[in-house]
Amino acid sequence: MATAGKSKATDTDQNQNQKQKQSSKIDEEKKTKKKNQKAIQTQQKLKLKQPTPPEISDSESQSDSVYDGDFSEDDGGSESEDYESLRDSESGESESDASGDEGDVNASDNDALGSDHSHEDQSESSDAHEEVEESDSSEDEVAPRNTVGNVPLVWYQDEDHIGYDIAGKKIKKKEREDKLQSFLASADDSKNWRKINDEYNQEIVELTKEEAKLVHRMLEGKAPHAEFDPYAPYVDWFKWDDAKHPLSNAPEPKRRFIPSKWEHKKVVALRRAIRKGFIKFEKPKEEPRAYLLWGDESDATEKSNHLAYIPAPKPKLPGHEESYNPSLEYIPTQEEINSYQLMYEEDRPKFIPRRYTSLRNVPAYENAVKESFERCLDLYLCPRVRKKRINIDPESLKPKLPSRKDLRPYPTTCYLEYRGHTDAVMSVSVEPSGQWIASGSMDGTVRVWEIETGRCLRVWNVDEAVKCVTWNPVRELPILAISVGPDVLILNTGLGNEEEQERVRELLQVKTPASPDDSDNTASIASWHQDDKHGGIRLRHFKTASSVEWHRKGDYLSVVMPAGESRAVVIHQISKKLTQRIPFKLHGLPVTSVFHPTRSIFFIATKKNVRVYELVKQKFIKKLETGLREISSISVHPAGDNLIVGSREGKLCWFDMDLSSQPYRTLKCHPKDINNVAFHRSYPLFASCSDDCTAYVFHGMVYSDLNQNPLIVPLEILRGHKSSNGRGVMDCKFHPRQPWLFTAGADSLIKLYCH
Repeated sequence: MATAGKSKATDTDQNQNQKQKQSSKIDEEKKTKKKNQKAIQTQQKLKLKQPTPPEISDSESQSDSVYDGDFSEDDGGSESEDYESLRDSESGESESDASGDEGDVNASDNDALGSDHSHEDQSESSDAHEEVEESDSSEDEVAPRNTVGNVPLVWYQDEDHIGYDIAGKKIKKKEREDKLQSFLASADDSKNWRKINDEYNQEIVELTKEEAKLVHRMLEGKAPHAEFDPYAPYVDWFKWDDAKHPLSNAPEPKRRFIPSKWEHKKVVALRRAIRKGFIKFEKPKEEPRAYLLWGDESDATEKSNHLAYIPAPKPKLPGHEESYNPSLEYIPTQEEINSYQLMYEEDRPKFIPRRYTSLRNVPAYENAVKESFERCLDLYLCPRVRKKRINIDPESLKPKLPSRKDLRPYPTTCYLEYRGHTDAVMSVSVEPSGQWIASGSMDGTVRVWEIETGRCLRVWNVDEAVKCVTWNPVRELPILAISVGPDVLILNTGLGNEEEQERVRELLQVKTPASPDDSDNTASIASWHQDDKHGGIRLRHFKTASSVEWHRKGDYLSVVMPAGESRAVVIHQISKKLTQRIPFKLHGLPVTSVFHPTRSIFFIATKKNVRVYELVKQKFIKKLETGLREISSISVHPAGDNLIVGSREGKLCWFDMDLSSQPYRTLKCHPKDINNVAFHRSYPLFASCSDDCTAYVFHGMVYSDLNQNPLIVPLEILRGHKSSNGRGVMDCKFHPRQPWLFTAGADSLIKLYCH
């Protein structure tokens, strides 16, 4: 490999030497050609000065050709001898010509004439020789021309050459002339105004008179050449072909000769806008010349906008402890030094100050290299990220909530317990007058209790687990709706006066079994039967009913069957004994449903979302996106514009339907599943119960001003129930008129919490 590299290097050197020899030969040939041309010109001048005979013979032309060949082959020697030989040959030829033409001419006269001519030829030949030498020297002094083309000279700013000649050689830069000398020279030179500096060839070019005239005419706006006639006669190039006018004879419009009115109006409008401040111009930023030398560059305001450059933090400056002669208060005692050894390495001080008498006694710092290396690692490896710091008081971020004392009354303590069930109580419901409460349990019984005394008034044994119990919202109809498996029982509680009881008996009377219309396909939904055992109506469905809700008028009843079709929500009309499906298609399995307290709006909660429908117009209104894993319960505010949703993951969402379809607030209050949520009818209270055996009470104020958001304040955590089979508080309901809360637990107890 080494020999091959050497052979390649020698080849390249030989090629370069050959190129240089060829270029030198070309230069020599050019010089010889120029010399020959100058010699020919001088010879022609000599011939013009010599007396020419009237006729030129062929021999003379031959002598001229021989002369040219001899002069071109001359390589050195004296040029005077060549001129003498040429003179003799020419004189001999002239003599022969003269003898041939005129025989009476004497040879002596010819000799004399030839001698005279010889002296003149010698003097003229010497003058021609000097001219040839001068011409050769002037050609050698011409600087080589730059061949770089239209290339910016900035590229050669840092180089020692300014370009390349025609042979490819570098053109060296000339030394710059002193400005003072150039100024003095230009002041003395009367033709300095004609000189132009050629930057590419580094020479001064003097303009001729013709070029100066061209420049002068161009500066005056005239044609460069004086021969050009701008007012030449018009050449009619148009072919008439019996036409009256060549192009158009229409007069020029007036707008071409007057200023534009619309441009003037635009300028006036812009001027007024600038005066009034509608159009503002950015003022140039003045950069301060002075800056803090030891300041932190990261805090500089002028560099805060440049995110690409983040300066590294500067190291800590040495203080009094690093002094070679610090005060005695900075020098630790021996006991303190010994205590440093017992500390952890990260807590131990990195530098222990010492005292020296002079600066020359200070030894080299033993950790200098280590600290410098760690500093370099920090600059190289540690990432730097710009973080905007906002000086905000943490206390100002806390919401300003009112005091709990100002939000009274609300339930705080357990006042009464209702005992009688032997299994978990799944549901409770309060009678609209607030005197009675009904409960359903897993032991297959439904009980009616007197609220103030806790006395059990009546018991129904339905032989199946009761899922849901609800009172009719109309006081004149004291009836109960009970969900038992696939059946829904509508029972007469026996409360009220004789007129009310008579009306209830007529309402709960099923004269003939309902013959459903096959066209509506209601036979597969539910069937109406008379329940003689309990004295009511039995509505039998094809799937298990989990949720039962009354309409505010007390004549309609909605039943949700989650384990079934997507439209497993039916509405029963008690007065006409009719059943119909909802005319909407649900996207997901339904969990629960509720009627609007004042309008004909129906809410259906699926596992993920809450869908709102208009019953009269039979159209879909909106979908409330909860973002929860699974919805468990729903409750509507008495005003109807807000609702709360409980989930199986312990989260509670408050929705403001006038604000957005997203939750206004999401509260993570329970660690376990939320079983039910409830609003109070008259007080700004709402509650939630969970399997963690607690019930949370909140203050929820809704304002009539739409610009003011609802106020949500947590008030109390009610405890007292015990867990059974992993279940806690199963249901909670508010008293219709008092700030009381009823809770039903899996420990078969019903508790009343009062203020």
